[in-house]
Amino acid sequence: MTTMGYLESISSHRIAPPRVSGRETAADLIDGVFSSYNAGRLREVCRVFVEKMLTPGCTVGVALSGALTPAGLGMSCLIPLIKAGFIDWMVSTGANLYHDTHYALDLPLHQSRPNLNDLELRQHDVIRIYDVVFDYSTLLDTDAFYRELIRSEAFARTMSTAEFHYEVGRYLHARAAELKRESNSLLAAAFEAGVPIYTSSPGDSSIGMNLAALALEGGGVRIDPLLDVNETAALVYDAKRKGGESGVLILGGGSPKNFMLQTEPQIQEVLGLPESGHDYFLQITDARPDTGGLSGATASEAMTWGKIDPGKLPDSVACYVDSTVALPLLCAYALARRPARPLRRLHDARESNLARMRSDYHERLAKSATVDPSARLKS
Repeated sequence: MTTMGYLESISSHRIAPPRVSGRETAADLIDGVFSSYNAGRLREVCRVFVEKMLTPGCTVGVALSGALTPAGLGMSCLIPLIKAGFIDWMVSTGANLYHDTHYALDLPLHQSRPNLNDLELRQHDVIRIYDVVFDYSTLLDTDAFYRELIRSEAFARTMSTAEFHYEVGRYLHARAAELKRESNSLLAAAFEAGVPIYTSSPGDSSIGMNLAALALEGGGVRIDPLLDVNETAALVYDAKRKGGESGVLILGGGSPKNFMLQTEPQIQEVLGLPESGHDYFLQITDARPDTGGLSGATASEAMTWGKIDPGKLPDSVACYVDSTVALPLLCAYALARRPARPLRRLHDARESNLARMRSDYHERLAKSATVDPSARLKS
């Protein structure tokens, strides 16, 4: 093969971008100018998301970590993506959902700068999240809201985190409607669209802390993390069992990333049901893979665990850039390049999905019990 032939076999795209005029849309800029390095990877993320993950047969999960909702990204980006049918289910840190509630309650957060005097902030009852600041009373008011809400009859039971967030979203949606204004809440938008939101570590946030306080009072609400494990696995299992695909968009990493990806090992390794892994893996992260942190773990590493379909690795992209930069660009690109999809309302299908997976699991156990034990050991 000649040098030119070899070059064409690995790339048919010559770098020859148009001159930036200032009249380009964000989507045009990404397609025309984002050619190499992490700009090139972000263009790949945008194109795989729009051209493959947002096709009718693909179920899209989004993992959310890092303090994104305090910076307004829930309101500016995630809500529009949910309303467009571009997010079917989510795994989020509890902190993101707690801070999302500030917006629903119309409690203001403010832009600032990161080099403030933290001792002075403490003395003036001001909370800082890097360059986001707000009054300490915002925490107290949000805590009071949750403590009052979860004492209601709707919460006096054992539930998954998706059920819990759905009930919170129901109240926030109704409150906004009563006040005749936008809720500006990710939780309310997810309720309206039937998008289940899970929290992989429900005790690790101020929401969990308030639930724990209610438990000391003898309150009836109980969060069952095992329901979350099985519900999320059943969600993915149902999507793939019907001949569809599963794609994950991971903003940051940490526990939400693993919780979303572990659905496949739960299906294959633990339950022993036939599956091959998620079809699409897109991650926005600033973490390196060589430090051993999960946020930097690559798609090919995830493939060795059964989390990613080996045949779909070319459609797996990691972009090493701040999520607060990448998410608005991805949102703008998707909304410009793809029409809205019908809402899947996967929250409504949680119980039926779980029943199907449970039935298939018990059927496999029954078949396994009829096999000679020595044969099982040899296999």
